[in-house]
Amino acid sequence: MNKVYLICNAHLDPVWLWEWEEGAAEAVSTFRIAADFCEQCDGFVFNHNEAVLYQWVEQYEPALFSRIQALAAAGRWHIMGGWYLQPDCNMPSGESFIRQILTGRQYFLEKFAKKPTIAINFDPFGHSLGLVQILEQAGYTGYIVTRPGQKDCELPDDEFVWKGLADSSIAVHRGFEGYNSQRGEILAKLERYLQAKSGQDEGLLLWGIGNHGGGPSREDLLAIRHFSETHPEITCLHSTPEDYFAGRFTCDSAFPVFNRSLNPWAVGCYTSQIRIKQMHRALENMLYQGEKMISAAMLTGLMPTGAHCLANLSEARKDLMFSQFHDILPGSSTEPVEAMSLRVLHHGLEEMSRSRMLAFTALLSGQKKASEGEIPIFIYNSHPHPVEGIFSCEFQLADQNWSDSFSLAQIEQDGELLPCQTEQEASNINLDWRKCAVFKARLEPFSMNRFTCRFERVAARPRPALPAQDGSIQIDNGQLTVAISTKTGLMDVCSIDGSNMLQPGAFAALVMKDDDDPWGMHVHGFRQEAGRFCLMSPEAGTRFSGLEDALIEPVRVIEHGSVRTVVEAVFAYGSSMICQRYKIPASGTEIEIEMRVFWNEKRRFLKLAVPTSLSDAACIGQIACGSEEIPVTGDEAVAQKWVALVSRKQKLAFTCINDGTYGLDAKDGELRLSLLRSPGYAAHPIGTRPVMPQDRFSPHIDQGERLYRFWINGGSAARRMQAVDREALVHNERPFTLSYYPPGTGEIKPPALQLDSDTVQMTAFKPAEDGDGFIVRLHEGAGVAAKAVLRVPVLGLSHTLRLKPHEIHTLRIRSSRPIIESAALCET
Repeated sequence: MNKVYLICNAHLDPVWLWEWEEGAAEAVSTFRIAADFCEQCDGFVFNHNEAVLYQWVEQYEPALFSRIQALAAAGRWHIMGGWYLQPDCNMPSGESFIRQILTGRQYFLEKFAKKPTIAINFDPFGHSLGLVQILEQAGYTGYIVTRPGQKDCELPDDEFVWKGLADSSIAVHRGFEGYNSQRGEILAKLERYLQAKSGQDEGLLLWGIGNHGGGPSREDLLAIRHFSETHPEITCLHSTPEDYFAGRFTCDSAFPVFNRSLNPWAVGCYTSQIRIKQMHRALENMLYQGEKMISAAMLTGLMPTGAHCLANLSEARKDLMFSQFHDILPGSSTEPVEAMSLRVLHHGLEEMSRSRMLAFTALLSGQKKASEGEIPIFIYNSHPHPVEGIFSCEFQLADQNWSDSFSLAQIEQDGELLPCQTEQEASNINLDWRKCAVFKARLEPFSMNRFTCRFERVAARPRPALPAQDGSIQIDNGQLTVAISTKTGLMDVCSIDGSNMLQPGAFAALVMKDDDDPWGMHVHGFRQEAGRFCLMSPEAGTRFSGLEDALIEPVRVIEHGSVRTVVEAVFAYGSSMICQRYKIPASGTEIEIEMRVFWNEKRRFLKLAVPTSLSDAACIGQIACGSEEIPVTGDEAVAQKWVALVSRKQKLAFTCINDGTYGLDAKDGELRLSLLRSPGYAAHPIGTRPVMPQDRFSPHIDQGERLYRFWINGGSAARRMQAVDREALVHNERPFTLSYYPPGTGEIKPPALQLDSDTVQMTAFKPAEDGDGFIVRLHEGAGVAAKAVLRVPVLGLSHTLRLKPHEIHTLRIRSSRPIIESAALCET
């Protein structure tokens, strides 16, 4: 090797074994030391990324920040990567990755006038194939990673062309022996590198003390200088990723090609600390839904474009991005960091709750006052296409009814009665006062949909009457036939349009053997069964349900009406319990599964087993802005909002949508959804040493109560795979429902947007960062070439475009001079 590009960095996790305050303190210290070396050592260049760390330095030591700005302008300090931070690179949505780039890029352009062209994510545990298209559209020409290693993810070479979705590609370098070097060990690492890469003319080596900051040391810099003096045949150049990639390594170079996600490694992280994952998804959903509602109100002139809530959007976005850090979202941090991260996510959710309410009330413009005796219900559909589904709304009666009679809700829309039933409300006041109306409806796109609730007074509250037959509770709505065993509490039959989709005993909770390692560093799967939850006895189920005066069956119908039937079953294993609800529609084929888990096991992994009749099925899961086939080997895998088993032989598909889980495995037509696991906090295996202290109590992850929801469906593979991506977005960004009495002022505006396409999704509709109009992001979700027509009725505009399978397309709507035009992914 003739030349080595030395990339000095100081990897610093903002949080991990420490909380953010310590991370900020270490960032200041590390940057100060690095600035000293840049000023003192001729030719030395320091590289660092992550806008959040620079923001901390700017806030807590402004003088140091000014020094760094001067060094960057002089080329002695290199702004590397350009993202907000290094997130987990499997679980955030495609839109979230775009915001990581967008926010970091804005910061570094404003503060340093720098725009890196080589992306870096040194420490994340794997990389979604969907990143390729995002990186390419964001203007990056290269990408540097260090994980997974060759043992876990066999690559054709450490330098390769990564082929992604929609014909995208990017040059990738996998770092040799990670991103750092121990103090005083740079020469040893350099010599190993030169030996391993002796066939190359040039190479890139990452070095610098890391994990808790550090960067360069004087002894290592002196050692590099001495090596250069004694080995004149090898040029050791303090440099940058951009300098290495320039000219040598591009997608046009003769490097091998790789066309899958860079996985797996640390497969336990797809499930560890599930509360963070669920709340992260909740904030993703509320942020992107809230942006759409605010943008609709602004575009239609119902909110000023400079509204205060834009500041709330910015704060919530930063909360979301921070929670995506690669030791927060994967669940590999300590218990105090988990608590801090949940606090950050709660803050973002509260900011968005308030902003969304401002938009909602503005969008009520023109709605007439409610008439005497009626309760108005409004649902805002923030999707650009019609949405059909089951919706629920809680509200109060005008007065308390102290008699024994009961008020049944009746919902109508435009004078037409809709299927509706009154279910148990969230509160427990045994009085006819608080109501929960559940109804089936169709919502118009980007519109405020109005419903009217009136009441029928009956003698007493109706009780569900659906007795078991032949040992099971059976429901048949013409399209869907379901049977739930009263002996096991599991689903034995699920037939959709005459095709039986499941094997008997579906939705069993399996307990798998596990260990104390939250990463799962040394495993690829969790298939060794320790036991399974079994149906409780009537006595145990009654106690668990909190009842004292009556004995109830462990499998029971708790709601039954013209909209749906809800069957509840209670299970136990060891010291843990589950309340499982099957919500079966009176029409249609989509079933909701709700699980409330009370978990008190250690070193165990909880999975939900769904054995299907599709024994030859392939498994496909959603990834960032796309989908990818998952090996059906039983190894642990990661997917986002949905996963499907697809039988090409039978031309059938079984789909499952979630609202906050990511891990799964599949084998022999059985899907196992990963719910939680209970290793130790930040319990890192080191050789043969005990992972956890052996002389005291140690807390374990995810002890306590957790709630899960899944939506399952099946049928024709073509129809299911065309619909599931859109259905998953609707279930996650659920139309906002509220009972509200409007003032009767203003006028009803035309819908903000409409999208004519069966498979193209709108993943973003937001105010442009520069204030000039709005950004709309479209994505083809079914993996087929598609035509889409975007309409802006309020401006009288329309725009037709064609998208490749899984292609992302970004548009700008300028209201100042009505036009729709293509835009850069990150608006720069």
